[in-house]
Amino acid sequence: MRCTEQEADRPVTRSGWTLLRYGRDADGGGAAAAGSGTAGGSGVRPESACAGCDADGQEAPGADLAAPGRELRPDSLRAVYDSGGGRPAATAPARTARIDGEIPVVSGQLVGAVRRRLAESGGEPTPAGVAAALRREGRLLGDTEVLAIVGALRSEMVGSGPLEPLLAQPDVTDVLVTAPDEVWVDRGCGLERVDVRFADASTVRRLAQRLAAVAGRRLDDARPWVDARLPDGTRLHAVLPPVAVGSACLSLRVVRRRAFGLAELTAAGTVPPGGEGLLRGLLDARLSFLISGGTGSGKTTLLSALLSLVRPDERIVLAEESAELRPDHPHVVRLEARPANQEGIGEVTLQDLVRQALRMRPDRLVVGEVRGREVVDLLAALNTGHEGGSGTVHANAAGDVPARLEALGAVAGLDRPALHSQLAAAVSVLLHLVRDRRGRRRIAEVHVLERDGAGLVTAVPAAVWAAGGFARRAGWPRLERLLERGGGAE
Repeated sequence: MRCTEQEADRPVTRSGWTLLRYGRDADGGGAAAAGSGTAGGSGVRPESACAGCDADGQEAPGADLAAPGRELRPDSLRAVYDSGGGRPAATAPARTARIDGEIPVVSGQLVGAVRRRLAESGGEPTPAGVAAALRREGRLLGDTEVLAIVGALRSEMVGSGPLEPLLAQPDVTDVLVTAPDEVWVDRGCGLERVDVRFADASTVRRLAQRLAAVAGRRLDDARPWVDARLPDGTRLHAVLPPVAVGSACLSLRVVRRRAFGLAELTAAGTVPPGGEGLLRGLLDARLSFLISGGTGSGKTTLLSALLSLVRPDERIVLAEESAELRPDHPHVVRLEARPANQEGIGEVTLQDLVRQALRMRPDRLVVGEVRGREVVDLLAALNTGHEGGSGTVHANAAGDVPARLEALGAVAGLDRPALHSQLAAAVSVLLHLVRDRRGRRRIAEVHVLERDGAGLVTAVPAAVWAAGGFARRAGWPRLERLLERGGGAE
């Protein structure tokens, strides 16, 4: 290959070839420092030849891209990357390009410049496209640095940026970003800060907006928050400034690909020793139950594990605002709510889903989280022959669940006596989860629902968590009678 001025697309100086050596610019990036000289005096080759070429301008066999002191030309990049897909050429394996033994640092400013060039040209972030963008910027980098920019751009455009490695860790359940230099994760033992940083607040904002767009949601100054589910199931919540002061805030909740088994939950301490028999008896007796607890206490995890134990010949229909339940079961129908579009139409509420689920011949109707008017339809469904239904509800304690449902029913227009009558006939058992100060989740209490003298429903403790197994309480005899419908607790 002959090195010509047109093919090399080099910056032209008065003395012919420009000598390019890597240095540090003001922003800490890997800018190229240009200097010129004469052939032979300062290492600059005449226009008839370049590094790695013979006197006739032909590429010398075995020319090393990483030769110390060698000026790196755009045609050397072409020898490494073909123009078709940006893959390393077979005749020129990719090496780390070094000039005087120094490797340039890829700065965020340089990545931003390449991003703008690619946006202007409509190019893809392939090695060939990035190399071309760098030439237009007057920056000539080695193959290692080009690949570093390619990785940064692809992570920013396709993945989750610097959060991608965190989301890929199997023990991470939540990733939280409160500022460019404040990233937190939860590995099941409480929040811990990690050494992950964004370049600036605008980078966090761009990531939040791109993730929202992937989820099909709008996130901008007119609507500065979003709550959505990403295609892989990850739950996304983001808030933009000025609602979030200083920087956009991101909350990502990772959904496990598979449900935990009861044995795993027992090993983790969520279920006390011997508690599996009680939970299996709850399902075998087809008792309707609710799982209560605070945010992040493990309600969805426990419900997925219990639904995985349902007999394979039963049909489970799930209605969720954001699809998070992942029961390991052969017959599951999953329904997910949808917000209104920008024109304010197209909304599908959880109440709509519950109504539709009743027409889908469910053996077990499950509402992912009872938080609004759908409570009326759920209680009505569980009172019309749909046994074994379940759901989750936010509550500080199991004893607060009747009051919580009463408040939700009032919003839907159901008065207090009617709500308690429906609740007493529809739900039999409450499982309450807590998360202690060390981040460990466990079933703190099992309650049964009974009416008091005034006709109101109260939650009576039947069993509480203990290191050696569930400890029995006043409501245990009633719980035993309920479980006898399916053979009782082992």
